[in-house]
Amino acid sequence: MAKIFGSFKSGVRAAFDPMGRALVRAGVSPDAITYVGTAGVVVGGVVFAARGQLVLATIVITLSALLDVLDGAMARARGSSSRYGAFLDSTMDRVADGAVFGSLTWWLFVDGQHVLAGVTLFCLIGGQVVSYIRARAQSLGFSCDVGIAERMERLVLVGIGALLTGFGVSWGLGAIMWLLAGLTLVTAVQRIVHVRRQDGPAPATRTEDATVNEGRGE
Repeated sequence: MAKIFGSFKSGVRAAFDPMGRALVRAGVSPDAITYVGTAGVVVGGVVFAARGQLVLATIVITLSALLDVLDGAMARARGSSSRYGAFLDSTMDRVADGAVFGSLTWWLFVDGQHVLAGVTLFCLIGGQVVSYIRARAQSLGFSCDVGIAERMERLVLVGIGALLTGFGVSWGLGAIMWLLAGLTLVTAVQRIVHVRRQDGPAPATRTEDATVNEGRGE
């Protein structure tokens, strides 16, 4: 799955490069594109997905999410990405993910599908944890570019499930959410194990002060 989505992501990014260069020449800021894309995803989630209008929600969210690819193309066209731009992009990704999965959780709960609402809530929390693991690992100097279900994979899968249910396949979203819950858990474990392997063996002796202070950087 990772290889398939890797090729897909590379193709999508290449397709947006000409538009990214054009917007840079026009003086458009990548940060503005990030804000607009996030706003669109939130609207798609809160206005449509939360009311069970899954097909329309998927269309709006997909079009808005593509702007996240576009701001990356603009950064490549500029030849560099600012640290603030990278920070903003990651922050808005968390907002967008919360809007998508939170809205679906709300709709499923109101619709009486309480178990599936709980599974979707697990996917929301798990997705945030997966993203946090990577960010925290990189802040400590580890590489963490691993995982069977990264953000794009999660969004594509939930979009497929929403479209299936929206077009009358009642079990479509449920099947996808159960699958996604499993993949999210596996991805979190993959990343934790990957970081642990980079850290090496623990020292044989530790001072009392080191033991007391461990973990205060969180």
